[in-house]
Amino acid sequence: MAKCKDVIHGIMAALGFAPKRKKSLNSKKKKNPSSDEDSHAKANQGSKTKAAARPARNNNVGNGSLIPQLFTSVPALNDAASFIAETTSYITSCFPDFSDQSTREAGVRDERETAPLISMQTTESLSPGHLYMNETNGSNPGLSASANSSGALQLSGDVQRDAANISSENFGASAQSASMSTSQSGISLFQGLVERARRTVRGSADDIGWLQRDPNMPPVENGTERFMEILDSISHGVHRLPKSMIYLLVPGLFSNHGPLYFTSTKTCFSKMGLACHIAKIHSEASIEKNARVLKEYIEEIYWGSNKRVMLLGHSKGGVDAAASLSMYWPDLKDKVAGLVLAQSPYGGSPIASDILRPGQLGDYVNARKLMEILICKVIKGDLQALEDLTYEKRREFLKKYPLPKELPVVSFHTEAKISPAVLATLSHVAHAELGQAAKLPVMIPLGGAMAACAQLLQVRYGEKSDGLVTCRDAEVPGSVVVHPKRKLDHAWMVYSSSNDDPTEANASQMCEALIQLLWEVGQRRSQELGLKEE
Repeated sequence: MAKCKDVIHGIMAALGFAPKRKKSLNSKKKKNPSSDEDSHAKANQGSKTKAAARPARNNNVGNGSLIPQLFTSVPALNDAASFIAETTSYITSCFPDFSDQSTREAGVRDERETAPLISMQTTESLSPGHLYMNETNGSNPGLSASANSSGALQLSGDVQRDAANISSENFGASAQSASMSTSQSGISLFQGLVERARRTVRGSADDIGWLQRDPNMPPVENGTERFMEILDSISHGVHRLPKSMIYLLVPGLFSNHGPLYFTSTKTCFSKMGLACHIAKIHSEASIEKNARVLKEYIEEIYWGSNKRVMLLGHSKGGVDAAASLSMYWPDLKDKVAGLVLAQSPYGGSPIASDILRPGQLGDYVNARKLMEILICKVIKGDLQALEDLTYEKRREFLKKYPLPKELPVVSFHTEAKISPAVLATLSHVAHAELGQAAKLPVMIPLGGAMAACAQLLQVRYGEKSDGLVTCRDAEVPGSVVVHPKRKLDHAWMVYSSSNDDPTEANASQMCEALIQLLWEVGQRRSQELGLKEE
């Protein structure tokens, strides 16, 4: 309030409206009767002076000059305008101004054009030379002296007025510059928000299926029909997997937290007399790190058994296995017979890309930091494991480490069932031991979660998926592709479900059929290669 009062008093003082002080009664002089004659003489003398001065004043008006008494208030008006401009500039600089820039520029231009004009006219009419000419034309010495003093005061007022105009222009330019910078900052902030929203809404629409659009990638072969024939024979008790091979199952992401991952398939293979192993890797580690571990694992198996290895990787496990063969193929080409990628995001994952893509609205809530806390602190993994599954990282890796062309590869992808009944589906992921012999199954609704994710990918991108991996991203270029009509989600391949149909093939039989198809593909390619060599 005190500052506002100071501003108001300053404006009133500059305009000449300062409050008048009341004269004291003691200061008034008493009239002297003896001085009446002197007063009358002075009155007569004053009337003569006014009569003599009247022609000179009219003569000045006739010459086109400005009336000095009229413009004695101009310096006060300029001072008031300067004071108001300074106060307004100070107040408006504290707040963002998003007004039209052209209006501000026009206002400043008018002020700059008007101020010099007033200053020039006033200085010319009230200059000492002009007043001296009036003095020589006049006949009253008292008026000449008054004009000289008035001219000196007006000259001082002109200097002050010019300084006030320059100060006003400087403050106006500063306020305009601050307003422009604030406006530009606001516009850039809005444009950044729009760009983040666009990237968030667009998501992975331009990345899904990029391998199929690449003209340099080899075509795929459809092996679904042959796969269904093998699966039918297996359901009738016909098993043709050779015992001369070692079968290595590579688990996917978060498998360290699911003790029953691939256990049913390993048990089934062991009952048939087949040597089967589950790779002991840290599923939440980076792809390159797991590729190195798998390379050492394969070499150890081969040196211990002198048998070639056939790999089946699920989800990220398939990507890890493919990376190991791509990076260390010269060391592994005589030790590996083929690779099956079951529901693996070989081209990338839209889920991982949408979560970790920079420049999205999720950056405002630190979505990447939240995932880092979840994976690194809670699960004790590496965020690089999820980042390696983004489309950007997969492009970089496959450009550097493509799969060997002579390696037999089978790709397997499915579609998740989207229906209300799936929400009640529970997956058996672990056992809770109660005493020495009692075990309580741990069931979680993975089927419902996969159905929800599949519905999201279908609505947002129009892509069919198993809940985490789209069908197009699971196809490896140059491979034999299997796409059954049966609706299976991403978790079904490794965890048994509570509502499995006993008349349908289970996950172990699916894995057996895939590996047998891979063995047939390898035999056929060996024959084709032999014919070419002959």
